[in-house]
Amino acid sequence: MEASLFLIPTTLGDTAISKVLPDYNKTVVLSINYFIVENIRTARRFLKKMEPGIDINALIFYTLDKHTAKESIASFLKPIEEGHSIGIISEAGCPAIADPGAEVVAIAQQKNIRVIPLAGPSSILLALMASGFNGQSFAFHGYLPIDNEQLIKTLKTLEQRIYSENQTQLFIETPYRNNKILDDILKNCKSSTKLCIAADITLDSEYIKTRSVSDWKKRKPDLSKRPCIFGLYK
Repeated sequence: MEASLFLIPTTLGDTAISKVLPDYNKTVVLSINYFIVENIRTARRFLKKMEPGIDINALIFYTLDKHTAKESIASFLKPIEEGHSIGIISEAGCPAIADPGAEVVAIAQQKNIRVIPLAGPSSILLALMASGFNGQSFAFHGYLPIDNEQLIKTLKTLEQRIYSENQTQLFIETPYRNNKILDDILKNCKSSTKLCIAADITLDSEYIKTRSVSDWKKRKPDLSKRPCIFGLYK
């Protein structure tokens, strides 16, 4: 096979690899010596979990995070020009989805490099699947504004799209701020608007519930420090 850029999903937490990743992913990983990762330590841990016998010291890692200079990203793809495939490993879930790996993929496409996405868990899609919301038309917004005034304005705009465009609205929050944004949603959205909370997806503690805002007000879960996807729909 020609040298390619492989997008390698990881687990969404401390989940058995066999539960969420196909065996083929391991075959690909063991054929690659070059990896672009957000955090070398967690990437090494993931690779060891996937194959305890892997020779970690023989692998070469390039760090791609918010501190990486944009002008250096293209150089990460140089091994492909020399005939070596590269893998992008996300911190959790699928690379390039709400993930800096998208910048590498964009450059690879410009350079006509073959990009091969491997199957794996996406918290965004799994939450949408389990929500009961519109899966034909939906939007993912990442993190909403931290400023309270802007946050409320954004929530009202998203809620308006639910009713005017029949579109599911999805977003996330930093785990330690989950309880606050839940309170903000319950204070500012219509009582009839439906809210899906999807926490700890694929973990033993997985919690996915869809209820109206008025129902959530009667029984709020503690979401502190739990990775969550929030969804709004009518």
